[in-house]
Amino acid sequence: MTVALLALSALTFLYALMARRLAEGVVTAPMVFLGMGLVATLFVDAPEMQQLQDLLHPLAEITLVIVLFTDAAMMRLKRGDRAGVTRAGRMLVLGLPLMILIGYLIARPLLPDWPLWEVALLAAILAPTDAALGQAVISNTAVPERIRTAITMESGLNDGLALPAILLFGCLAVAGLHDNVQTSWVVFAMEQVGLGVLTGALVGAGGGWFIKKASSTGYSNDLYEGIGVLALAGLAYLLSAELGGNGFLATFVAGLAFGMVLGERHPFLLEFMETEGQMLVLLAFLTIGLTFSMDRLMAVDPVWIGLIVTSLFVARPLAIWLSLTGSGAEPGEKLFMGWFGPRGLATALFALLVLHDFDGLTHGDEILLIAFTAVLISAVLHGVSAAPAARWIGRVSGLQKDV
Repeated sequence: MTVALLALSALTFLYALMARRLAEGVVTAPMVFLGMGLVATLFVDAPEMQQLQDLLHPLAEITLVIVLFTDAAMMRLKRGDRAGVTRAGRMLVLGLPLMILIGYLIARPLLPDWPLWEVALLAAILAPTDAALGQAVISNTAVPERIRTAITMESGLNDGLALPAILLFGCLAVAGLHDNVQTSWVVFAMEQVGLGVLTGALVGAGGGWFIKKASSTGYSNDLYEGIGVLALAGLAYLLSAELGGNGFLATFVAGLAFGMVLGERHPFLLEFMETEGQMLVLLAFLTIGLTFSMDRLMAVDPVWIGLIVTSLFVARPLAIWLSLTGSGAEPGEKLFMGWFGPRGLATALFALLVLHDFDGLTHGDEILLIAFTAVLISAVLHGVSAAPAARWIGRVSGLQKDV
């Protein structure tokens, strides 16, 4: 174990030295950290592997809490091209439900023995996207601003918007059994969504007001305000969970409310959150690779791979194409935005979440393995294609309309 950790530390340092050069090519940070985790499993024995698996859930949970809060709050500070905002709205309101529906229609014949609601649950878990796997697109100024805005906003918001569907399908899949307590799935879903939204709005708005007040009166400073925002995200999550609401939804809403109250002030706070969040995201990808293991990789059913590839190449592109019909987006832009919907941390964590919270699932382990495999395949395909595709879309549309 010590040797593996030493090697990982050394490789991480080397990557940091070459990060800019690698980002210009086809090697992305999530690809590197996932790969390092997979290779490290060759040097980790079974007891240590179990320890790593036990670590993944809380690590991914903390990471997603920070990412959800930060992405939602940054929507206020990073208002981009108006066309991009409009298209992001269409991709979220129309594209996300369409992708879940199309994903279900694809998965149903491939998983004929699965219960209906578990297939729907899997489709919802595979729907959220992750901007961390497409940084070469989002940070590339050759890509038109409207496209970068749309992809950034969609990936930042669809995690929270997918949660109600995941919770609903999870409740239906276990026929109302949640945490070994018999309860109506309707009541449970309403509590999760209603209490989550209410708690998040109160914590986010209240926290934003207090930080503005403390800053204007000179009682606080930038460093401790940044730490305070981290604590605020955790407060929204934990308080909602304690009251019976959904912590992730509460965190997402808290970020929106916090950003609205904060307005255009204090961008340092959220830049601080973004930096901390990025560190945790890469650590989470490393841990996913460590817990996936080569043995699990060899046990993946070819049918699952076909399902994942179809989801990437058919379900999302078709859903995005349909959602952008009539928006004025060019065919090339529709294809580009349809392709760049990488599956990442949210997919992995939501799979862990349902496995943990809905212990009545008949195919919980398979859902987790499919989700992890989707993250692995997406990291490679979207990582390799990010920089070349960004240059392509920049040539065909970006320079003509945005520069």
